[in-house]
Amino acid sequence: MSAADFLKKTALFGGLTDADLENVLRTTKERNFPEGDLVIEEGAPGRGFFLILSGTAQARKGETMLADFGAGDYFGEMAVLLEDTPRTADVVATSDLTCLVITAWDLRALITTHPDVGVRMMGELLRRLRDTDALLPD
Repeated sequence: MSAADFLKKTALFGGLTDADLENVLRTTKERNFPEGDLVIEEGAPGRGFFLILSGTAQARKGETMLADFGAGDYFGEMAVLLEDTPRTADVVATSDLTCLVITAWDLRALITTHPDVGVRMMGELLRRLRDTDALLPD
């Protein structure tokens, strides 16, 4: 399956035209992480947004597991959307992982030209915040 076909099947990019998807793909870089690799480190500056093509990853805050991610899921959007915000959790590859990475400035440009992508992303952020609040002790 091509990367464009894959993106069409994701909740975030499913509504984009083929031309728009090609424009998105021109801004991405493919990155591979072996199982156990730290993909994002808590406290580090947020410069990239990750969309999983294959494999799995897990968001962790200390010893607390926050979320599991698989193909079609994404992470790293909060630190990218909120300028000068450090990463809020570690993300570790729980299997060999292949991601498309979009830089902060390219993601902001995408949201400017396609506000529906931003609306979908905000909905996912709110869902994650709700789920994370339920996991963390008071």
